[in-house]
Amino acid sequence: MHTQKSKIVSLAITLFVMLLPWFHLAEAQQPAKLPQLGILTFDVPRSEPFLEVFFQELRRLGYVEDQNIAFEFRSAEGRVDRLPDLAAELVRLKVNVILASATGAALAAKNATPEIPIVFTAVSYPVGSGLVASLARPGGNITGLTNLTTDLSAKRLELLKEAFPDASPVAVLSNPKDPISGPILQEVETAARALAVKLQLFEVRDPKEFDGALSGMTRARAGTLLVLTSQMFLRQRARIVDIAAKHRLPTMFWTTEFVDAGGLMSYGTNNPDLYRRAATYVDKVLKGTKPADLPVEQPIKFEFVINLKTVKQIGVTIPPNVLARADKVIR
Repeated sequence: MHTQKSKIVSLAITLFVMLLPWFHLAEAQQPAKLPQLGILTFDVPRSEPFLEVFFQELRRLGYVEDQNIAFEFRSAEGRVDRLPDLAAELVRLKVNVILASATGAALAAKNATPEIPIVFTAVSYPVGSGLVASLARPGGNITGLTNLTTDLSAKRLELLKEAFPDASPVAVLSNPKDPISGPILQEVETAARALAVKLQLFEVRDPKEFDGALSGMTRARAGTLLVLTSQMFLRQRARIVDIAAKHRLPTMFWTTEFVDAGGLMSYGTNNPDLYRRAATYVDKVLKGTKPADLPVEQPIKFEFVINLKTVKQIGVTIPPNVLARADKVIR
């Protein structure tokens, strides 16, 4: 009996020794878990031009999807109230970094986790909204790029007045539900006093309210329209542009996406450039840099765009000195 047990033990040891290299080989062949990048947006699908620039820059930096990085997309599909739950989903997945597009997504991500690194982009008011302590020293687990749209609002009003000096009042379209609405409106009101411009405020919290706002502008005999920054307005840009064109209302927007859709004018930062630079921040964080050690970057490219097709369509004239200042003219 003892001899038989010894033979069995000996055979087991022999088999183990023979199979050991196979165990090591199988272990070596197990795919390592890829770093995950969570992407949180209000309503910016992957096909949007500026997000595509982000992915192009990631590829240039050496990242290939499903080879050395994985993506987890979460879009609120135009509903800001969904952002907190979507941010919480990314946290539960334990992604390595979260890219938050615009202010609402950035706030939701920050509220969802004090640990997972967050890189935001195209955020208007990072200090005033409470995202970071300061631009130079953001602190915590979050940093990114600002589009300074709050600070540029006064410039938009100034350009609108230069282009249409006798048009009054200036209708201002605002979405009070957007977290940056208040600070932007304050900037515009301050600029209006300095420029001696009369403003007429119209608030739209839901797309269903556009018709009512338009009726109010008509009754107020608005001369021009200034559209304040709001993710909801960006999603509804085709409708806003159409309304402005039908009523021959010269309109200033904050981003070129409106002008590309047929809007008259825009002045603001170059969004694709912000998303390109956001990719470099994601790269640094994935390689171990703490967000607190990365200052919030400010825009370096600004664009004043005029659509001459719309100028002709609504029957207005742009002064030559204003036209000469445009960085891009759509003919």
